[in-house]
Amino acid sequence: MVSKRCTSGMIAKSEPRYYICACMRITLLTVGKTDIPWVREGLEMYVSRLGHYAPFSLKEIPELKGVSALSQAQIKEREGELILRQLAPSDEVILLDEHGREYRSVEFADWLGRRLASSGRDLVFVIGGAYGFSDAVYARAGGKLSLSKMTYSHQLVRTIFAEQLYRAFTILRGEPYHHE
Repeated sequence: MVSKRCTSGMIAKSEPRYYICACMRITLLTVGKTDIPWVREGLEMYVSRLGHYAPFSLKEIPELKGVSALSQAQIKEREGELILRQLAPSDEVILLDEHGREYRSVEFADWLGRRLASSGRDLVFVIGGAYGFSDAVYARAGGKLSLSKMTYSHQLVRTIFAEQLYRAFTILRGEPYHHE
């Protein structure tokens, strides 16, 4: 197979699996800031790399203050209101949720490629707070993804998901990052 030069400047071993609309934006929307330095560094590295493949942004909603007197349900409701304010009516919203569908990396890349090639809608992945999502956020979502049956900290999930998103783009472009 003849190698082709990708728009990212890397050599591809095959044709891209999907041609992605460059005007489509991808956002990772999170509740709370990433304040662990090494997690933040990893997240920033993958956010930077993702910009070579698609318009990508990270939006962090500040954590709620003074919540010690609130129930878990009240916290989810308030965080849900903040999440919903960040979404445009045309956004396709995918929640990172423990009850979501799990994919192998190649399967996730194929899922992403189909979404990006066909929908034309901006794609927003959402990582909620410690107690999950409100019913209103679940109702607004178009799907749910799970990274694992294991539980990760909400800060670490950001970096893990950003790496998987980057990996998906390299798979779609036929670049040598992923080995299978």
